[in-house]
Amino acid sequence: MAAVPSAHPPAVFDLKSASLTLVSLVLKSTDPQVLAQEFESRFGDTPGLFDRDPVVIDLGFVVDAVEPIDFVALVALLQRYKLQPIAVKGGTQAQMESARLAGLVDAPADGPSPAPRPVPPDVTEVLVDEPIATAVSQPPNASALVVDKPLRSGQQVYARGRDLVVLAVVNFGAEVIADGSIHVYAPLRGRAVAGAKGDTTARIFSTCMEPQLISIAGTYRTTDTALPADVHGKAAQVRLDGEKLVVEALKL
Repeated sequence: MAAVPSAHPPAVFDLKSASLTLVSLVLKSTDPQVLAQEFESRFGDTPGLFDRDPVVIDLGFVVDAVEPIDFVALVALLQRYKLQPIAVKGGTQAQMESARLAGLVDAPADGPSPAPRPVPPDVTEVLVDEPIATAVSQPPNASALVVDKPLRSGQQVYARGRDLVVLAVVNFGAEVIADGSIHVYAPLRGRAVAGAKGDTTARIFSTCMEPQLISIAGTYRTTDTALPADVHGKAAQVRLDGEKLVVEALKL
């Protein structure tokens, strides 16, 4: 009797195309010192902003740079802020080869980037410039994170991909961060960072606005600039108007 062929064993893995959310770091300077200073200026006060988010480095703005890019130092800088670079795109042949030697892979290039371009809905884009950095991302759409206990100095709460609602006082030295808007139904005396991934439509609300620092989509204001008397200690909101933070009284 002829032997019956055995069935093929089940596959132990599959290869499929995938759509991933990536942070696109658009370099506009190749100076390691400038980049380090700008990252510290923008993200030094928000150490919990990133959580090993994967990054593709866009070289479209620096293809004409004379100085070579130190990709080893750049990778170390990004990892210091809990960003994980995995790919590079848009560079010259020499830049791309240097990036490969640093362990980065090629990503499909969109062509040169002479001007800002629309950001795909699944990509967050961070522009690192001399001397400014701006973030752009899709608005969060998840349900809000609710905190109902007072936040003491040194405590930090981050609502990743959503709004943050705080029902108790945010004391001086505490920090509240949200990718969306921040609502504090109590005194806001610490630091509030809304639109942390670049949502320029985010806002900050408080029934008692006394912040140590406020920020929306990378635009900051500290207590070095006192709030107007009609909003300090009163119900107010903070919104972004172009590149300027506007603080307005709320009529409750």
